[in-house]
Amino acid sequence: MIAVIQRVSEASVKIEGKIKSSIGTGLMILLGIEDADNQEDIEWLSKKIVNLRIFPDVNEVMNRSLLDVKGEILLISQFTLHASTKKGNRPSYIKAAKPPVAIPLYEKMIQALEQELGKSIGTGEFGADMKVSLINDGPVTIVIDSKNKV
Repeated sequence: MIAVIQRVSEASVKIEGKIKSSIGTGLMILLGIEDADNQEDIEWLSKKIVNLRIFPDVNEVMNRSLLDVKGEILLISQFTLHASTKKGNRPSYIKAAKPPVAIPLYEKMIQALEQELGKSIGTGEFGADMKVSLINDGPVTIVIDSKNKV
């Protein structure tokens, strides 16, 4: 699983011109799922995300987690994170999981993040044409690949 995590002061996702989800202070996460991903990736990544110390403390040092600031999450599925650009100019998405594998894992990630955070999170809609808006705070953007745990 690849997660692109952005610290935001606000973020939203629209589908067919209507806001599906919006958040204030928190994390907007783009999530790419591949066939090799499993429950272990979900558990590790969800804990890592909510405990990342990327919010400023009173001294403006990134020392506080999403839990510390009582922030929110907007989780968007994005298969293009698994694009291979090694050959030619058209990216290959062969590594990205197909919907029968990806959808259940995406739904389990939603549940895991909600459990870790202790509240509901905002989401996009798997496979939909989404318009994502955000104000990246900092800017702070971090990429985590669950296959690079060690």
